[in-house]
Amino acid sequence: MIRFGVIGTNWITDRFIDGASKLANFELNAVYSRTEEKASEFASKYNVEHTYTTIQELADSDKIDAVYIASPTAYHCEHAIACMKGGKHVIVEKPFASNQQEVQAMIDTAKQQNVTLMEAMKTTHTPNFKLIQESLAKIGPVRRYVANFCQYSSRYDKYKEGIVLNAFKPELSNGSLMDIGVYCIYPMVALFGGPDRVKATAYMLESGVDGEGTVTVDYPSLNGVCMFSKITNSTIPSEIQGEKGSIVIGKFSDMTEVKIVYKDGSEEVLDTGQEDNTMYYEAKSFIESIEQKKLENDINTWEHSHTTMRILDQARKEIGLVFLADENKSYGQKQP
Repeated sequence: MIRFGVIGTNWITDRFIDGASKLANFELNAVYSRTEEKASEFASKYNVEHTYTTIQELADSDKIDAVYIASPTAYHCEHAIACMKGGKHVIVEKPFASNQQEVQAMIDTAKQQNVTLMEAMKTTHTPNFKLIQESLAKIGPVRRYVANFCQYSSRYDKYKEGIVLNAFKPELSNGSLMDIGVYCIYPMVALFGGPDRVKATAYMLESGVDGEGTVTVDYPSLNGVCMFSKITNSTIPSEIQGEKGSIVIGKFSDMTEVKIVYKDGSEEVLDTGQEDNTMYYEAKSFIESIEQKKLENDINTWEHSHTTMRILDQARKEIGLVFLADENKSYGQKQP
């Protein structure tokens, strides 16, 4: 049994717990929040006894073995390193950190402390993504990768009223590239590795983050286009185009509604009947890595996280998106 603590009390933490709770070897045993009121309120939903209001208390706790981190991106590095130094295995929500320097600091700590560290990119753990990987040869050679994920943020209406919530604050390392664009970029890295060239454009909001944008990349034999937004919706599917056909993906973040459309017009459905809550698969894989004493996950590797962050860093440079964390040489903002 792996005893978990969670950092973050928002909807995505609920979603992770829902998925992980389907696993016999998962146990939620502790909740962290900056206020006791929020920590206790969240813990009561799951009948959890232990609550903490400082990261150090959580990191030092003998009540947990692993920590799921869903705090704002600007705190991922600081929280992960503190927990790993406390001997805890750590799974960190995407994006992994604010920049490449933080990613490296996290990896170095995992090695030093001999604990498992994994980025919580759920997409690449889904059975349908594995089918896509195995089907590339059917459509190859691949010439174009088009990932589209545009999701109007529930917080954008407040932003337009003059209330800037966390989702649109550059000091928290947020914005559409980091929050949404990473869903397009990480699977591309998992499929094709790192590109030779990265270019980016974006619509910048007055708060200092990007509301929507596009990243284009070049590989030796294919081009990639990643479109993402927090201020518009899209109904256009994503597509991996090859000379023999295309793999069409309806919902990119969960890899659902997947099919091959061959150049003669015939179709082949790619669907394993996977779990509705696809966070189940990343939780399962993370726990398996812990039980197998692997510091690095076989699917969401450190190289994938590093390469993805290199692309995010380059894209931010292209659009002029700067975070406080970029100037912080201690790797991550301080928080109680």
